[in-house]
Amino acid sequence: MKLTFAGAGYVGLVSGACMAEIGHTVVCADTDAKKIAKLKRGGIPIYEFGLEELVKENVRQGRLSFTTDIGKAIRESDAVFNGVGTPPDPKTGEADLQYVFAVAEEFGKNLNGYKVLVNKSTVPVGTAERVREIVATASDGTQEFDVVSNPEFLREGTAVKDFLNPDRVIVGTDSERAWSVMERIYRPVARAGRPIIQTDVKSAEIIKYASNAFLATKISFINEIANFCVIVGGNAKEVARGMGFDTRIGSRFLSAGIGFGGSCFPKDVKALLHTGKEHGYDFTILEAVRAANEKQKLLPIGFLKKSLKALKGKKIAIWGLSFKPRTDDVREAPALLIIETLLKAGASVVAFDPVATENAKLSLKSHPRLKFARDQYAATDGADALVVATEWDEFRTADFADLQKRMRGTVIVDGRNIFERAEAEAAGFTYYGVGV
Repeated sequence: MKLTFAGAGYVGLVSGACMAEIGHTVVCADTDAKKIAKLKRGGIPIYEFGLEELVKENVRQGRLSFTTDIGKAIRESDAVFNGVGTPPDPKTGEADLQYVFAVAEEFGKNLNGYKVLVNKSTVPVGTAERVREIVATASDGTQEFDVVSNPEFLREGTAVKDFLNPDRVIVGTDSERAWSVMERIYRPVARAGRPIIQTDVKSAEIIKYASNAFLATKISFINEIANFCVIVGGNAKEVARGMGFDTRIGSRFLSAGIGFGGSCFPKDVKALLHTGKEHGYDFTILEAVRAANEKQKLLPIGFLKKSLKALKGKKIAIWGLSFKPRTDDVREAPALLIIETLLKAGASVVAFDPVATENAKLSLKSHPRLKFARDQYAATDGADALVVATEWDEFRTADFADLQKRMRGTVIVDGRNIFERAEAEAAGFTYYGVGV
């Protein structure tokens, strides 16, 4: 089928490239001329494992192309996937839907026969109804169309794998005609044994938020348990291991750390809280999750103050800037809040990340006491303490003997529990983990 993906960002580019990989002819359209030009030259505007190879191969095969002419792309497609961003309002957490609505209007203006507009972006419940109204107005009611909710469940770092081998595909529609189109689009995925689940539109819109909110709750829950373990002398790793064997709970998302970040969990929790308030409902548990996560991000600051006493004049090395490994996304990353807090306290910071340094530089204000190192060990030269903020694999095999020679101090704050306490202490370090 001929598919258009409106938005060549994280959702649109990954989904579009994967749709091309399973045999569809795909056009990724975006108003950002520089981004489209870069894609046409073979460049990739985001870091995502396996994406560059996938894009290049499908462009070579003629199944994937890029354009700034979204109107033409819409007219020549069978279905249009709306994959533009829905950034949160910084004050209320409300999802900003202006880009979603702009695509809906463009879809209506260029509707030249029956087509399906698929909301791929994460949007609040009720968005599809508003989109349907916008399309109907823009098209003057002269053409038939359907609006479908098909939320994405892509994890940064494993997004290509997640799309091609999903746990499930959710299709929200009451239209048999639209369902027939979506079933045809996802037929290659279904043939691989992956479930394609049809729901009503509103349930599909809620499923994405509910899923992310629940996973965020699991993370904050185990972090609370980890903090309690410190007080009473338990080990959070052992607690999580024991819990994880319960099939009702499972072991995933039970790794204690310094909180979640990224483009999904924080944004979706805030958006669901805001939507609840709009409908007169208070998500008490989710409010606690949000508050607990913000507090957890600053856990390393408490450890540093406990060990170093005053932070002013101290030099702190930071390993990891992205919110998770295998991505360059620094949105809501705990490392950035930690760095900002250290700088305000008068400390100097030297940070390193394998791929996210440039994005971190864009997110953090330049500061005379903030520097970025060429490698992880260079970041620790003369440092009073090391904070591990992201669990990159290359950090797990740290050479403690080399760190001892390079560092001025002996404090390691392991915000992701990637080291073993006994090994770090045997090397002469004062070790702080999360609940261990």
